[in-house]
Amino acid sequence: MAVSVVAAVRFEHLDPALGVGTAEPRISWQVRTEDPGWAQTAYEVERDGGAPVRVESAEQVLVPWPFEPLASRARAVVRVRVASGESWSDWSEPTAVEAGLLDAGDWTARFVSPRTIGAIGGRAPVLSRKWTPRATVASARLYVTALGVHSATLNGSRIGDEVLDPGWTSYRNRLRYRTHDVTALLAQGENRLEVLLGNGWYRGRLGWTGKRGVYGDRVALLAQLEVRYDDGTTEVVATDEQWAAHESAVVDNDLYDGQRTDLRPHESVVDGVEVLPGPPGALVAPDGPPVRVTQVLPALTVSTSPSGATLVDFGQNLVGWVRLKVRGARAGQEVTVRHAEVLEDGELGTRPLRSAKATDSYVLDDAAEVVLAPEFTFHGFRYAEVTGVEGLAAADAEAVVVGSDLRRTGWFGCSEPLLERFHENVVWSMRGNFLDLPTDCPQRDERLGWTGDIQVFSPTASFLFDTAGFLSSWLKDLAAEQSDDGSVPFVVPDVLHTEAPAATAWGDAATVVPWVLHQRYGDVEVLRRQFPSMRGWVDRMAAATTDGVWAGGFQFGDWLDPDAPPDNPFAAKTDPDVVATAYLAHSAGIVADAARVLGFDEDAATYADIAARTREAFAREYVTASGRVVSDAQTAYALALEFALLPDAGQRAVAAGRLADLVRASGFRIGTGFVGTPLIADALTASGGPGLAYRLVLERGNPSWLYPVTMGATTIWERWDSMLPDGSVNPGEMTSFNHYALGAVADWLHRTVAGLAPSSPGYRSLEVRPQPDAALTHAWARHETPYGEASVSWRREDRRFTLDVVVPAGASATVHVPGAEPVHVTHGRHSWTVADPCAGGEVKPRTVRELIDAPALWASYTDVLVGFELATDAADLARQAAPYLDFAPAELPEFLARKDFAGAGAQARAAVEALLPG
Repeated sequence: MAVSVVAAVRFEHLDPALGVGTAEPRISWQVRTEDPGWAQTAYEVERDGGAPVRVESAEQVLVPWPFEPLASRARAVVRVRVASGESWSDWSEPTAVEAGLLDAGDWTARFVSPRTIGAIGGRAPVLSRKWTPRATVASARLYVTALGVHSATLNGSRIGDEVLDPGWTSYRNRLRYRTHDVTALLAQGENRLEVLLGNGWYRGRLGWTGKRGVYGDRVALLAQLEVRYDDGTTEVVATDEQWAAHESAVVDNDLYDGQRTDLRPHESVVDGVEVLPGPPGALVAPDGPPVRVTQVLPALTVSTSPSGATLVDFGQNLVGWVRLKVRGARAGQEVTVRHAEVLEDGELGTRPLRSAKATDSYVLDDAAEVVLAPEFTFHGFRYAEVTGVEGLAAADAEAVVVGSDLRRTGWFGCSEPLLERFHENVVWSMRGNFLDLPTDCPQRDERLGWTGDIQVFSPTASFLFDTAGFLSSWLKDLAAEQSDDGSVPFVVPDVLHTEAPAATAWGDAATVVPWVLHQRYGDVEVLRRQFPSMRGWVDRMAAATTDGVWAGGFQFGDWLDPDAPPDNPFAAKTDPDVVATAYLAHSAGIVADAARVLGFDEDAATYADIAARTREAFAREYVTASGRVVSDAQTAYALALEFALLPDAGQRAVAAGRLADLVRASGFRIGTGFVGTPLIADALTASGGPGLAYRLVLERGNPSWLYPVTMGATTIWERWDSMLPDGSVNPGEMTSFNHYALGAVADWLHRTVAGLAPSSPGYRSLEVRPQPDAALTHAWARHETPYGEASVSWRREDRRFTLDVVVPAGASATVHVPGAEPVHVTHGRHSWTVADPCAGGEVKPRTVRELIDAPALWASYTDVLVGFELATDAADLARQAAPYLDFAPAELPEFLARKDFAGAGAQARAAVEALLPG
């Protein structure tokens, strides 16, 4: 019999599980087996070598803690084994979980702050305490947080590898602390604990108004070192009046502006500390991983700009800082590093940074060699301008990449290199903007947790990386910042404090993101915890309607529609009232579904009724009897189709056809902003097959997803044309080159191009439905689901189509092989080979519409008409052809010639007739 192995035992969404914030951490595991008949029927969990607890269940993801709750500081070593019928696996490797400080009464430490030093604009303070252990140490834990950000050392050794800790939460409601095992860092005799404090989000600049100290004007430290001795006794060294403070070499630090460091010896002011009231909010353990250095990239080139500046190119737009090696440093020598994402006219392109200085500077002391890097800032950049270093070589510069240390879980590839690069750009934009919370951009004077961006991007994010704990934490802040009337702030944490915070598609993060986490990770508790917030947002929206329609008031609408002028991102083609009402129906439906999962039958009925009434109102107010939707724009139709807002099958058919025609008439140039972009490829695929969606996604002209790739982009841009074709930066004030929202289409690549999607929460069952197209010869995706790795791969070769599928143990899949009936499979490797569904012969198009849908023929047809000067390119020809889609292809040249009073119509007609197949 094949051996079954239990692996990857985890607690909650943490790995490792040191300092968990719950007394009853849920447990998950994966099973590795080659036995095709294996199916879990029971499991046993053992704690600390005691008697195992047996549970008759097939569940293996986030199962309940089966023991007595953990006390604060308690540590448990857990093993798991599983049964399939009468056959049991071996025990898993032991995995430890340790509780943090679970009750406010566990804290004896108090927040301390320097009495006189460390003011805003002054040197960063170091708080320290000397202490001597009284006996042999068995173990030691440091529980630590700060108002600001901190880095700690014990006897000169760095504690942990986190950066910018404790990160950014809704400080008035929640402040994270972290648990460190510092046993190995303790020494015999006197020990010295030192903590450097920076401004971070607590006291640094936030937002574009230049305001500092949004949460407070004093940085402070809370630290509690608990030492357990071999004799069983415990000693606590906690922040109190006995701590001291002195000035560091960090002269100033700010997340937007950068860090200034003076490495020369200086007479450091020594100060006492003052105990502050606090904490400002509840002290909580982390739900996800910390911010860490995740990669280091070498410089590609060092060059001289037209003005004579030294420019370093790292080849990748990233988030972090530059680390420089300087040899022969002289006392008083000043080194300055400025950062930017792009070059403009060969110089550092800093205008998109707005007021953010993004500059690190150093005053050096005499040294044969010194390594320079900041600690309390981060920048979004590809290029750096370095002054003060003669003869800088590429080998002397590195880019240190920082971000939340999320576990990579999803990958995609295909036969089109530009599309693969686009997908890689999505990954890099997510890495850069998932820095403790999901931000909009990492480089300018903003970097805020915009709700609309993550609302559209959360499905993609949850495929690419394990975001369960990360987004669960952010949702707690969203709920904490939510108004009593259910309004959701534009940004979370809320530092804008806008007076009209109820904006659909942005506020809908309250419903969409928890639902995505449930669907992708099988987490029911996130729904239970967030349900009041979800319900509150829908109640707020419903209260704003008149006759079921949300009309008027402030809305972002289809933000950054490509037709909106640079100075007016609100000016979208789709009426914002259409967007608002559509999202009310969508979110009400989500809340109804969540209520059913939770067993809240009355709520399920209430919100299902709101969704139904809103759909009826939408159709009544915004849809014609035949199926045209108000605004007649790509986003309007995508919303109506994907959110099931059209009650009549005839209306749906007309809307689908109209959407397809709008896409054809655009020359497959994208016409959607933040709201429509994640929906349009799915709407096209569901309503007419994937062909038009492929054409849209693979288009390279401006605007399109691949246009930035052709311009050398290595991340996703905020605007479709953040850089114009001539290489100049878009003149709009908001022009980021690292903004993940428009990358939300990557979820369609995973689910539809590759064909890998969940069909039940947590990927317990998979929907394998690849929809190939002649534009690609192969595609694949793999994803580390909660049950293990699933993958789908297909290739077209020699008029055959081969599909390979891997299903992890504990899961199953429904596989849709092109041209065959769906088949249900369990875990293991599966393969099918059938006739290539894309290998059809050439058919003579009867209409211009059918001609446009034949890519190769349309390209040749376009060349002919461009040659007769009846069009400038394919996009121009498509726009002109829009009124004639139902006409025969041979008739179009004469219509176009007649329109422009040109004489080339008859000749062009003859040329295209010769071109068209017989």
